[in-house]
Amino acid sequence: MKEQSDALAKDAAVTPNLPEKTVKTLIIDVISNRPTRLFIILGGFFVANALVAEFIGVKIFALEDTLGWQRFNFNLFGEGGALQFSAGALLWPIVFIMTDVINEYYGKRGIRMLSFLAVGLISYAFLMIFAAINLAPADWWQVQNASKGVPDMQSAFAVVLGQGQLIIVGSLAAFLVSQFVDVITFHRIRLLTGERMIWLRATGSTVVSQIFDSFVVLYIAFMLGPQLTGTVEPWTWPQLLSVGLIQYTYKFFMAVILTPALYIAHYFIDRYLGQAVADEMKEKATTWT
Repeated sequence: MKEQSDALAKDAAVTPNLPEKTVKTLIIDVISNRPTRLFIILGGFFVANALVAEFIGVKIFALEDTLGWQRFNFNLFGEGGALQFSAGALLWPIVFIMTDVINEYYGKRGIRMLSFLAVGLISYAFLMIFAAINLAPADWWQVQNASKGVPDMQSAFAVVLGQGQLIIVGSLAAFLVSQFVDVITFHRIRLLTGERMIWLRATGSTVVSQIFDSFVVLYIAFMLGPQLTGTVEPWTWPQLLSVGLIQYTYKFFMAVILTPALYIAHYFIDRYLGQAVADEMKEKATTWT
């Protein structure tokens, strides 16, 4: 056992891009180092948030009915309707805070890594769901909830978890595009304002990036995709613009309302890291590419 430990330590010491430390020291550093531990915690919430948003996003809810309001019955671009959103919108405020906090302390490199990780894990999750859907269901399980209004569990399972492939492609594309636009806009504003005006770079980057997030997924999933495949009737431009505008308006107001929460997050993170370490990380985050 000692020989194996010595060999691992020797390998770690001579491996390119690794400091001359023993494996044990490296492991302890990863676990106990506060900036590293914070990145793991923030990254875990970021990825989990993205996964959960994909799973619950299939449900469309009516905001007026949920809050007990009278329906607005507005008209946009010739399309009438009410305030209806994907349930994934419930998690969007967390995305707003997480993206800007990670951006502030870990820069473009940190958010880019987590974005690719989230897309990879979402793709993996949907492959596993696709495999599960195609497993032959047990007879008793398929009808076990018939008395509760679900006569066919297999169909319910497939419909709820097996979202259309075009929606998956659209949501992943929108997620990546909006994240990268957010990162670029955030750092451009930061270069102009320095450490001042956290609210401007956080809210400004969100307002710009969510234009892409709100419209890219709708265009791919409900217009471009159906036009290419011919599987369903594609949306018209008035439909797409009206739904996209509603989604974007909600995100815009949430970005403004949640600005104080971003300052609170900064306060607690600075205390956790120590002001000197936090300031150094923020400074380096502007140069990490």
